Amino acid sequence: MNVEPRAVAAPAATLAATVAAFAYVAAVDPNEPGHYPACPLLRVTGLYCPGCGGLRSAHAFAHGDLTTALTDNVFAVAGFLGFAVLWTVWVVRALTGRPLRLEPGPLPLWTGGALLLVFTVVRNLPFGGRLHP
Repeated sequence: MNVEPRAVAAPAATLAATVAAFAYVAAVDPNEPGHYPACPLLRVTGLYCPGCGGLRSAHAFAHGDLTTALTDNVFAVAGFLGFAVLWTVWVVRALTGRPLRLEPGPLPLWTGGALLLVFTVVRNLPFGGRLHP
């Protein structure tokens, strides 16, 4: 198999940027105040957005603490794992000379959006305390 370097350049650059971002978040603890800006929605309204806890989740994930990562933001962990799967498919397709085509239909998009909305609402209700970051 003769692979053209251009075919894997974009996936390689994407992986390098992702590894650099995770390395930074692993080294600079988001649990320490003053390292990252606060969530504007949380600061103004006191409500958790769907991304609240994502940096803490990435920090725990980078340190191999999956339980804490899931506790901080379960959707972030799902995103990390989804990225890994999608990136792997991208590389395999690039190596075989086939383009990566993402054409999700409306059902997966609406389902994902609805799950994210329910997650956001529930984590802000009194009984949703377990979903707080």
